[in-house]
Amino acid sequence: MPEGMGLLNPSFERLLAMGFAHVTPCPVTVLTTTSEEDQPRFELPSSWRAAQGGSWQELSACATRLLSQGPLLLVPPWQRRTGTGERGKRNASYFAYDDVLGACRPANADSVLAVLTPAEIWTSESPRAAQLRAKLAEHWDTLAVLYGTGVIPQIHLSAVVAAAFLKARQESRPPMKIFRMPYTDEGVSVEKDFEVLLQRGGGSTRYGYVVRELPPAEESLDYDRHHPDVVSQRADLAGFGSITTLGELYEAVPRINMVADSQRISTEEQPGAVRLLGGRDVLHGGSIALSTDESYWVKAPSRCLLQSGDLVVRGIHGRNDPPGLIVAEVTERDLPAAPAHTTIALRPRATTTPQQIRLVAQFLRTPLADRLVGRSSVHITMKRILELPVPQPDDVLTAALDDLDAARHRLETWRNDAETLLESAFTSKTAMQARDRIVAEGRGLRLRVEAATLLDDLGHTVRTRFPYPVAYRWRESEARISAGDQQAAYSAVLEAAEILLCYCALVALALAWEAGIPLGSTTAIKAKLLSGRSGPGFGDWVAVLEEAAGSRKLRALPHQHPIHGIRSLLAGQDAADARQRLSERRNDDAHLRRLDPIDLPLAVVEASADLNLLIERSRFLADSPLVHVTAVQWDSLTQTAQVHYRELMGDHPVVPTKTAVLPRNDLEVGSLYLWDSMHDLHLLRPFLTGLVCRVCRIWSTFHADLVPKDRVLLKSLEHGHVHPQPADTASALTRVGLL
Repeated sequence: MPEGMGLLNPSFERLLAMGFAHVTPCPVTVLTTTSEEDQPRFELPSSWRAAQGGSWQELSACATRLLSQGPLLLVPPWQRRTGTGERGKRNASYFAYDDVLGACRPANADSVLAVLTPAEIWTSESPRAAQLRAKLAEHWDTLAVLYGTGVIPQIHLSAVVAAAFLKARQESRPPMKIFRMPYTDEGVSVEKDFEVLLQRGGGSTRYGYVVRELPPAEESLDYDRHHPDVVSQRADLAGFGSITTLGELYEAVPRINMVADSQRISTEEQPGAVRLLGGRDVLHGGSIALSTDESYWVKAPSRCLLQSGDLVVRGIHGRNDPPGLIVAEVTERDLPAAPAHTTIALRPRATTTPQQIRLVAQFLRTPLADRLVGRSSVHITMKRILELPVPQPDDVLTAALDDLDAARHRLETWRNDAETLLESAFTSKTAMQARDRIVAEGRGLRLRVEAATLLDDLGHTVRTRFPYPVAYRWRESEARISAGDQQAAYSAVLEAAEILLCYCALVALALAWEAGIPLGSTTAIKAKLLSGRSGPGFGDWVAVLEEAAGSRKLRALPHQHPIHGIRSLLAGQDAADARQRLSERRNDDAHLRRLDPIDLPLAVVEASADLNLLIERSRFLADSPLVHVTAVQWDSLTQTAQVHYRELMGDHPVVPTKTAVLPRNDLEVGSLYLWDSMHDLHLLRPFLTGLVCRVCRIWSTFHADLVPKDRVLLKSLEHGHVHPQPADTASALTRVGLL
């Protein structure tokens, strides 16, 4: 085969030859028309035969005749023709290849036809293109579609060309291969990739993929639309809460066509003229460019006028544009203005919430949104935009977005206050007054920033925002380490690690029981409670957490359920290794296999690093407060309860009492609850109990440690002190499966 075919890209030529060789080994015939008008021209490989039809009207019959002799590459003319358009409109433009391809018929059951056309036949969602694809599917199976850009120099280099391989329709449709030749000619690697794809029955390669679950015949075959990665990511969007279409949240704003509506073009000076925003006015940074001498002005009808909060999307893809749609939100500064036909303007519907608006605006700028819209076409269509699947925030994400927005506004307020204070340095009557004002008013700003900065410190976060048992043990380990007593510090670090896992395991048991999902790891805990020798320990808590992490039933709970944070605690090899090292250290220490004093400093450092890793993985605890209900007042008329509670977060049990109104009357005064991010309370009794310790007289949290015949012994998570309870307490433990 010659190295090149003149006017056809050599790599694209070789890919065509490989496609034919994979489908059929017979010599290929190339069919064109005798007319050169709008006819892609190129030289043929020496092994291919050339044939010509008299006119485009004769090509279909000629193609069917030649198909009886072997495989055929059909190159129909790309010219437009005029006639009666759709919906009765006259002089609507049609392409000649529409009629040519629609009339092509197989000569026999083995007929193989490849067609070289603009990509829009296969990618467009217009009724005309969809109808043509459906018509072809009545007689042909699509085996492969090969896309390429700049493959025919006589056509604009940005135009995407498609070569589709068709075979006479069979009873069952075979899998389809879709391949996109990259803009840069990578020669052998591209051809090798295509060769691998042709042999594949599924999956993807670097430049192509196999479609096993075939879409409806009329559906677009845009390269990104059916790519396995995109399909997977599109389904994964539901992880935000749910999925809807952009058209459910936004409506299209009518645009001004600069050609069809040329009579509306005006000048800035004319009364009623507004700025016309084109694609170039939508900047990559998410803003709209300032007007210049080159800006257009129009007299737009009111229905075309933009409003603050509208989104304007650049309607044309540039080859070198970064991934993601180029979109800007209209502000008061940009008005008055109207969108041009080179943009897509969207207005939030009255029912669309601010949280949805924020999430959509961020999502549209992602590479995934770009791929879902379809980069195979230079132009972004309104239809594709409105059908774009977009994530919907659930209640948890909505609350998080609200909190982030509030935080952003608060930080902006602080920044503005600081700038105002700095600008006032030289506006006071005297330098002394300016100095005193900056020192006095700046003190509050400095303290706010210092307090906010502390949140980046893991230790501060644990001491102030983690549940009391964990925060208390963490503070104890920090204090012991700073005091320099290596043995005491080492023991405190190991105990802090055990209490962290103990607390998480007990919460996991409570949540699993509440969900009606039994855990087998309770069997070992039950045996130790009844043994009368030693209660559950490090290994038992680990067993609970590992079982919870692997439980399919727990995994099936709603993704916002607090159990999933706990299930993720020991996920990952680094966390598993850290837990294993701490477990071994704790076991050795408990069995008096003490370290030599020389080895203790390094052991403290290593154990602290492992504890820090587990604490870092358990930041989810900060979002699920430990709550002690102190009083409940039920209102039968409103069916709500006024709940008084203490939020036991931080390293001290003395905290103020708070009040909340909740629509439930089953809350227990004196019991502990977990308050999740959905504002729901989960009972922790009898897995965790809050009492004033009889030894240290400090309010503490307890778990069942031993159950002799005449009583239940509880052990404090904070101090390890034992607190006896009446024997009837065992009935609650029995009910939840611990006895």
